[in-house]
Amino acid sequence: MTDGPGPHKAARLSWRDAGDPQALIVCGLGSGFVPFAPGTCGSLAALVIWWYLLAPFGLLTQLLVIAAVYALGSWLTARVQARYRVIDDGAIVIDEFVGQWLALLAIPQDLLLALAGFALFRLFDIWKPGPIRWLERRLGGAQGVMADDVLAGLFAAAVLQITLFVIA
Repeated sequence: MTDGPGPHKAARLSWRDAGDPQALIVCGLGSGFVPFAPGTCGSLAALVIWWYLLAPFGLLTQLLVIAAVYALGSWLTARVQARYRVIDDGAIVIDEFVGQWLALLAIPQDLLLALAGFALFRLFDIWKPGPIRWLERRLGGAQGVMADDVLAGLFAAAVLQITLFVIA
């Protein structure tokens, strides 16, 4: 694969780009190609992957997977941004995967808690209170795409963990 532009200049990433493995990964294995609410669809895909693949593992394993996906996602996002000449394309949802998994970190595999973590992450990711919005605007490129979702995931995790502590 080359780092130059693809066979077309995309106004937006779409299913036609699914043949590019890098685009497919940063677009959440295709979940970001959904034409409506791609971030929510990406978060939902991340929730399903967490439920079946990550939740059974301990905190350290989950943190290592999240860190690896963050690193890979940052690198691949930069490559896809350059290749397709997009900046923060809505189809790029690898950041939602990382943020969603952070929101679900250290909770038991419980449907109600998982749905609460999903809802809290979506709330913070869409609302972007103070530091999240600042981070999104301050950082550029792939780090800008990834970092605001990391912070939204950490906010969601904090609210969820505090809630669990209070009601326990």
